[in-house]
Amino acid sequence: MCGIVGLFLKKDALHPRLGDMLTDMLITMTDRGPDSAGIAIYGGESAATVKITVQSATPEAAFDALDTKLAKELGAPVSLKVVDTHAVVTVPDGAEARAVELLESWGLRFMGSGRSMEIYKEVGLPEEVAARFGLRDMGGSHGIGHTRMATESAVTTMGAHPFSTAPDQCLVHNGSLSNHNQMRRKLAKKGVLTRSENDTEVGAAYISSRIADGATLGEALEDTIADLDGFFTFVTGTKDGFGVVRDPIACKPAVMAETDDYVAFASEYRAFADLPGIETAKVWEPEPATVYFWER
Repeated sequence: MCGIVGLFLKKDALHPRLGDMLTDMLITMTDRGPDSAGIAIYGGESAATVKITVQSATPEAAFDALDTKLAKELGAPVSLKVVDTHAVVTVPDGAEARAVELLESWGLRFMGSGRSMEIYKEVGLPEEVAARFGLRDMGGSHGIGHTRMATESAVTTMGAHPFSTAPDQCLVHNGSLSNHNQMRRKLAKKGVLTRSENDTEVGAAYISSRIADGATLGEALEDTIADLDGFFTFVTGTKDGFGVVRDPIACKPAVMAETDDYVAFASEYRAFADLPGIETAKVWEPEPATVYFWER
């Protein structure tokens, strides 16, 4: 099972509504994944700084004066935004690697980083997760989301989607990979490490590794078809947009819609029901083993 949603807004005037529109889409996918839910939001990009999203099971204690503590260690200015069990820590360019190392050494769980990306995910029904993080009030240019029905790993925050293994890149996945342990070992030999047992994180790491090797996003998504065994629909987010690819037999359901205002993806058409102008949208099922992506 599992449900995927994605929304890319072509017009700046719609950016304040991104969270509200994504929330309705995410909640519609609840019966495909009631175990946990998560979203990646792209917006609020700032030059010369990087946003690091972290999570804690004890946020009140973990986030108390975290910015002051981290700034002292880095010798650089740090800002902090706390959102329920998550916090977005903003640090100067060049300080990200050391900041992540320190944050994890203090027991915080790394969710993702980038100039514009913030990731929020937790165990629970999608409606409850969205409410906890105030998703409806978030703005941005685009975002992807996921509702999970766990099959291959435990129901935990770290097992929830999206997964991020490179700045401003993340992945959500519907399906199952059969060679993820083998691929995990191959990636580890290249120095690409994963933080969970989830097969989707391996997919995210594979894509970011290919891009680091010089592949374009489109080429990296095409390579998943040959190198990742199993059945899957991948939706990957980047700073500039999002991409979609399905396995060669298109085992998992997927549908897309496009208007002059947006491009939307969902596991089922009903997630589009409340989108403005959906009645005149171009609607289609993405082809098997075919890469689609939209960028600003």
